[in-house]
Amino acid sequence: MSAIIRKISIGSDYKNEAMHYAVGQQVYGGHTIANIVLNSDDSSYSIFISKDNEVLPWKNFNKNMAISVEYDLEY
Repeated sequence: MSAIIRKISIGSDYKNEAMHYAVGQQVYGGHTIANIVLNSDDSSYSIFISKDNEVLPWKNFNKNMAISVEYDLEY
C-alpha cells in the first residue's frame, strides 16, 4: 500500500531542533515543495521542489537519521 506523505521532520528533538518540510511550503528562493517521496530501494526520503512548472530534486535523507513522517489523510 502506498501513502501520500504530507510532511517530514528531520531531527531527534521534534519540537525544538528538527527541520520540518511540508508539501506546499515555500522554500529556497521562491520554490515550493512539490513532493516528498519514500525511495523503496534504500528507504531514504527525497524532497522535490517546483518553480515555473519545473520539478527538481532538492534534498535526500537516509534511513539512519531521526525522521518523523506525517501522511496526507485526504485521498
